[in-house]
Amino acid sequence: MTKATARAHPIQGLVKYHGLRDEADRHPYHDSISVCTAPSNTTTTVEWEPDASEDTYVIDGEEVAGRGAERIDNVVETVRDRAGLDHAARVESENSFPSNVGFGSSASGFAALAYAACEAAGLDLTRPEVSAIARRGSSSAARAVTGAYSDLHVGLNDVDCRSERIDTGTGELDGEPFDPETDLRIVTALVPSYKETEAAHREAADSHMFDARRAHVQDQLAEARDALRSGAFHRVFETAEHDSLSLAATTMTGPAGWVYWQPETIAVFNAVRELREEGVPAYFSTDTGASVYVNTTADHADRVADRIEEVGVESNTWEVGGPARTVDDALF
Repeated sequence: MTKATARAHPIQGLVKYHGLRDEADRHPYHDSISVCTAPSNTTTTVEWEPDASEDTYVIDGEEVAGRGAERIDNVVETVRDRAGLDHAARVESENSFPSNVGFGSSASGFAALAYAACEAAGLDLTRPEVSAIARRGSSSAARAVTGAYSDLHVGLNDVDCRSERIDTGTGELDGEPFDPETDLRIVTALVPSYKETEAAHREAADSHMFDARRAHVQDQLAEARDALRSGAFHRVFETAEHDSLSLAATTMTGPAGWVYWQPETIAVFNAVRELREEGVPAYFSTDTGASVYVNTTADHADRVADRIEEVGVESNTWEVGGPARTVDDALF
């Protein structure tokens, strides 16, 4: 096989990484946990072309050059080397949701790329092994490969620094069973403000808050893992909300003073807090961007979505997405 198509879901960071100790291989400073969001997805077709003279990369109909192409190169070259190929790669990718607004498009993009490239090259790899390849494009992509709730482990090599899926348990919420994989609803609040993540990662260690975050995040990781294994809705998503604020404090106190949030972002935060006071189980979460995730349950998703629309922000309701996988509908 020299051609394959893969689909992956983007991620919402629950305990997020920030900063890279190794920018080339994208080794983060600490573990990170996320949940994939569906039906939002990226579909990518990769073909290894023996007669082509150079690689070509197209995303949403536009050819990719510059730094974007360099990041794709990191994944393509790794697969090419491991498969012993000397073919050029043709890559085409499409997103089903807005990119560069804080909804994890780089995660799904590089996860689908790595999975399709490995399949097309005939590499027989586990998803954790593919995750270490996807990490070279985006650390978050490692977790999009393994899907659902996943944990990217810190490390300085591909054996240690790879993602694995977290086995969740069923807990109780308001007297009813709560399964994190089937009962979670993620109401998104789209605040279309372009964001730049790479520069923020590059200067992360220069924030005076960075060492404090690295120390604090270990407790956040332990709390999130334990809460997911016991299906404890409030503990999982309160942790995610607090981690979002911690991440923002670190990015805002770096040399460039990155402030991603917009007035609409704060309006959504306030609406979520009001909903909680009314007894609705809901917690906000943001990655490096102005858009907001609101984590709630199927029974309350419509009420949450209505409240977001009331503050003038477009919403969608997503569920937990699975791992990267091959699909039949090739893009070329």
